[in-house]
Amino acid sequence: MSPILILFYILSAITLATAFLTIFSRNPIHSAIYLVICFFSIAGHYLLFNAQFLAVVHIIVYSGAIMVLFLFTIMLMNLNKENEVHKPRITRLGAVVVICLMCLTFIAIFTNSKTIVAYDTDVKDFQSIKTLGKVLLNEFMVPFEFASVLLLVAMIGAVLLSKKEKLEK
Repeated sequence: MSPILILFYILSAITLATAFLTIFSRNPIHSAIYLVICFFSIAGHYLLFNAQFLAVVHIIVYSGAIMVLFLFTIMLMNLNKENEVHKPRITRLGAVVVICLMCLTFIAIFTNSKTIVAYDTDVKDFQSIKTLGKVLLNEFMVPFEFASVLLLVAMIGAVLLSKKEKLEK
């Protein structure tokens, strides 16, 4: 076994464990912390794929900005244990059965799938920031701008939702 394969297995185990802990943790702050660890392990996978720029952007955007947004949302919602609605056991059992069936279906699909596109070795190096910038700002300029407008609208909506309304007398 090569060291890269061992590192891949370790990162995969960390990713899966923290993803399950994110879902099954009862404390929302602990779930957010587990999600940050999961994001860092996914960035480790990007490094194994020799995608350094994508790994750094993933850490900055997801582990930084998005998780800060999640934590502010959790604090803003003021989640308390006594206000939490508990689901019946049959609902939780049904959810577990559906998730297991979906996992089995995905495993069957992935094991029986064949490659769609032949692997081409004469492609550009998209790890170069210069090439990535040209592709992003020439070919994908409109979707890039749509994403920025969508994020701006979401930020304005979050600010408007968090403002307290003044009571009129």
